[in-house]
Amino acid sequence: MEIINDINKELVTLYRVIKNHLEEFVRYLKWVLVARDEFARFKAEKPETLTDIQRAVRFYYLMRTGYGAKVTGQTFSVGPTLPSSLNLLRIEEELSAAHLRLSRVYIENMDYQRLIERFDRPGTFFYVDPPYYGCEEDYGKGIFGRDDFYRLRDILAGTKGKFILSINNVPEILEIFR
Repeated sequence: MEIINDINKELVTLYRVIKNHLEEFVRYLKWVLVARDEFARFKAEKPETLTDIQRAVRFYYLMRTGYGAKVTGQTFSVGPTLPSSLNLLRIEEELSAAHLRLSRVYIENMDYQRLIERFDRPGTFFYVDPPYYGCEEDYGKGIFGRDDFYRLRDILAGTKGKFILSINNVPEILEIFR
């Protein structure tokens, strides 16, 4: 059994839509323009007023056309010598592999502690990828704070399964996870 979990509801919605509604997702993007005005229009939309497919298209568009794929503080990315990072002619081809990959995966949107407690058993493997230390608010305010590093450490120390932690190598992290 494979599970993808993320606290970011927009990313989870994107996974779910690509898994279950790829053709409709692609149809929405087929004629969209890669333009600063279009970026601003998508950015101004309130996600909670959109359908899941519209919400996933919005998130995907902003990630692919924004600088650094940032979740907060997004800005339109354009360079004088590089083509757009969003190739609308190949989008179906690019996303088909993700669609197939997600077809047998469970997709969750829950707090990491709940997920680990629910699925931890001998033989379970967790890939844990929290925000980097010092970048806690890069994924949104209040999602993951400094205290979460200690909480995560304590949870992982008690797991029955195995895990790998993807985190930056800074003195604070080395001390917390020593």
